[in-house]
Amino acid sequence: MIKQKRNFLIGCFNMAFLFCVHAQNNTMLPQNTIRIDEGDSKETIIEKAAHVVPSINQLSALRNEFIAFIHFGPNTFTRMEWGNGMEDPSVFDLKELDTDQWCRTLKAAGMKMVILTVKHHDGFVLWQSRYTNHGIMSTDFRDGQGDVLRDLSASCQRYGLKLGVYLSPADLYQIENPEGLYGNLSNYTKRVIPRDVPGSPFANKTTFEFEVDDYNEYFLNQLFELLTEYGPIHEVWFDGAHPKTKGGQRYNYAAWKALIRTLAPEAVIFGKEDVRWCGNEAGGTRDTEWNVIPYQDDPSNMNNFPDLTKEDLGSRDKLWEANYLHYQQAETNTSIREGWFYRDDTYQKVRSADDVFDIYERSVGGNSTFLLNIPPNRDGRFSAADVRTLHEVGARIEATYGQNLLKGAKGPKETLDGEPETYTLLKEGQNELVFSTAKPININRFVIQEAIRVHGERIEIHALDVWSNGGWKEIASATNVGYKRILRFPDVSSDRFRLRILSSRARPAIGTVSAHYAPTRPPQLAFRRNVDGMVSIEPLKDGFSWKPHGEDILENLHVNYQIHYTLDGSEVNARSPIYDKPMVVKTGNVRAVAISGDHVGAEANEVFGIIKKDWKILAASSAIGSHGAAMAIDAVPESFWQSDETGPVQFIAMDLGESYALSSFSYTPQHKTDKGMMEKGVIKISEDGKRWRTMASFEFGNLINDPTTRTHRFKEKFITRYIRVESTVIAGGGNSLSIAELDFFE
Repeated sequence: MIKQKRNFLIGCFNMAFLFCVHAQNNTMLPQNTIRIDEGDSKETIIEKAAHVVPSINQLSALRNEFIAFIHFGPNTFTRMEWGNGMEDPSVFDLKELDTDQWCRTLKAAGMKMVILTVKHHDGFVLWQSRYTNHGIMSTDFRDGQGDVLRDLSASCQRYGLKLGVYLSPADLYQIENPEGLYGNLSNYTKRVIPRDVPGSPFANKTTFEFEVDDYNEYFLNQLFELLTEYGPIHEVWFDGAHPKTKGGQRYNYAAWKALIRTLAPEAVIFGKEDVRWCGNEAGGTRDTEWNVIPYQDDPSNMNNFPDLTKEDLGSRDKLWEANYLHYQQAETNTSIREGWFYRDDTYQKVRSADDVFDIYERSVGGNSTFLLNIPPNRDGRFSAADVRTLHEVGARIEATYGQNLLKGAKGPKETLDGEPETYTLLKEGQNELVFSTAKPININRFVIQEAIRVHGERIEIHALDVWSNGGWKEIASATNVGYKRILRFPDVSSDRFRLRILSSRARPAIGTVSAHYAPTRPPQLAFRRNVDGMVSIEPLKDGFSWKPHGEDILENLHVNYQIHYTLDGSEVNARSPIYDKPMVVKTGNVRAVAISGDHVGAEANEVFGIIKKDWKILAASSAIGSHGAAMAIDAVPESFWQSDETGPVQFIAMDLGESYALSSFSYTPQHKTDKGMMEKGVIKISEDGKRWRTMASFEFGNLINDPTTRTHRFKEKFITRYIRVESTVIAGGGNSLSIAELDFFE
């Protein structure tokens, strides 16, 4: 109660402060949501957009910058991406748990918060809930007394990390269980939350009364447990994914929100009006990420999850179509591994530190929060490869951004004092700020932050210049700034820097600027193999995703280097063979690194399947236009086979040219659209290419949101020359199958 009162007073103080500031300047009062009135001109709408500001909780969440996701549960042990809700709790065969190791690693990476999947879509809970037995209480872990969330909460307290919870609205256990509550068509009646459970009272005596059905009551009871018994919760994460629905079940989000706002007053809510999804799970970022979002209806009253995945969410053209303007920041969420849950340390790729650091700079430096998933293994720990990456990322963040090279520089003092609450408000007609240092400094990063708490997001286009050879030279440009923009460019040395505002929605308020240097590193590498088995190893052209100014400067971003490789899966180092031209790789594990002096780049690691040179298509269910069946085996991931929309059962049959003992296969979905993803299917083989028998079934979850290559390992090897892949379920209820590539492994 004291904390709630303190937060209320802080909120009142901040609103009073904002009112005084803007009353003195006779300007519009900043608000979290601003309504567009009938008759508002385009100019008025843009002025209103310039006064939409984050709430205190949203600003605090933005300042977290880099946070962790933890996907852990039955899927960790079944190796599935999505469970089906019918798993026996005993499959969660956890013996040990080391949440201190998690938090030590996250702290070393520079993260400030961790969000645990306390209940994923399968409905299995990781805490000692009073309201279900489908969870950790029905396992052998600590004789049924284990509680992953309690352990994690204690570790967060020890290591100074904030805590968040992911509670899936979708619940397959409650759908599939005959006594399940999801979609059971129960009546909406007044119910008290939390529901009393004899012998298990709550220390927190707050109660609520809502008119809800059985499933919403269940969900609210669990939220009450999570928000009152595990320390302060700073984010509640609601996933919009629905593997399956039943009975027309609807969520009473208004009740959920009322409970969260009361019991967790410092928390932001993901998936609704506080924080939104970035629109992909691959670490992709928009060049322009506005957090002032147009809505047709009042976002505070909306009960559905809005679709905010388009490339353009907040341009002027979009704002002019709105009825409401609302501040809603993006989270860029992706996983350090292929998939959200741990599968293994051999086939499941782990992102390099180069890759994670690049996403960090693009997301945090692109007006969003970076949410990186690290899935614990079946020993209840982060695997060594994940830990190495995170430690290196943390060291790189500190080495790059731990020192401001503009410290002691001359210029507007409010932008150079490092204080987020001070700022320089540009005068009418002023469009530039100049900074000078006592001697030239060498930099390749420049950070800009707007004073969004008071003045919102205003800058639309800006550029950075350096004084060189007696004149100004532009070295970088970008669109909006918002909470933070990190400009990245080749090394420059100068003692004078100029920030120019080329377009803005109102007078810009610059909160902080800083200059930094990130040591140049050897590039990330990528493999490409053609149908003849010829493998080339090249720098990853899009490994750095900003657009260079002027001519292509990618090669200038890397030092001179040599590429070393191994073909047998053994460790690659400076003593390994030097790559100088493409080579034939029949099958096996190829590893490669770029090395420059003592600097070793990120390792590229790929297991190659059978060469496709002699493969032939025997038959396919159908094909649309130019997307013929041969495109599924042409070793060109950009092309794809697409069947007609005749139903979920589609097939493609192949002659591999000779017989092989197959251990696994991989499916690469196409990326052009979210249609045609193969969710479930069977593998069939034949002795003559005509009569087929089933050898294996497979299932791939979450393909629409995460269309990455998926691998299925067969329970036992089998020998065949003729093989058929047949879909039985297309994701999203689709009736057409698409395949970019199929690969088979010995």
